[in-house]
Amino acid sequence: MRRHTRTVTALASALLMATAAAGCSDGGGGHGSASGTDAGEQPNNHEVDVVPAASSSASASASSSASASSAAKVDVKNGTFGKMLVDEKGRSLYEFDKDTTNKSMCTGSCATAWPPFTATSKPVAGSGIKANLLTTTKRSDGSEQVTYNGRPLYRFEGDKTPGDINGQDINAFGAKWFIMNPDGKKVTTKPQNNNGGGY
Repeated sequence: MRRHTRTVTALASALLMATAAAGCSDGGGGHGSASGTDAGEQPNNHEVDVVPAASSSASASASSSASASSAAKVDVKNGTFGKMLVDEKGRSLYEFDKDTTNKSMCTGSCATAWPPFTATSKPVAGSGIKANLLTTTKRSDGSEQVTYNGRPLYRFEGDKTPGDINGQDINAFGAKWFIMNPDGKKVTTKPQNNNGGGY
């Protein structure tokens, strides 16, 4: 009986420790200090501060793996900014102004806050998507990142549910982030309606 009590106590302690660890790791980037922003830039209402995870390389690897899809699909949704690109689960996709054509400049803690939209097979063009603009490019870690009109695509860890567009017009890691339209252009206009974002 004494041995059973010790076993139950040990299991309960392990469960409490695991729960506490999970709770501590749940607060992702979205607060803290924007990394890579030019010192001379004037702050604006759209700047975001991002705190890198304790182990940025491990976190970035986990985020990249989590965002990978063997059947990555890009669709179009009509939201508050008009027509925009989303992934197969309806999550907003962004481009990074610092990137060059088919070349991602977002690694490390940047890729933790903005997980690259990667795939292990040819991405699928949904309704409204121009298939000739949709392809992939190889990242420095060897993974294939989905691109549209030559722009690598990302999700934002601050978007918790499909329809969230919390990453729009944010200045972080040295440049701004924008959603994209089906023509492959970044969306820089103001919302077309006043329901606060999303679709």
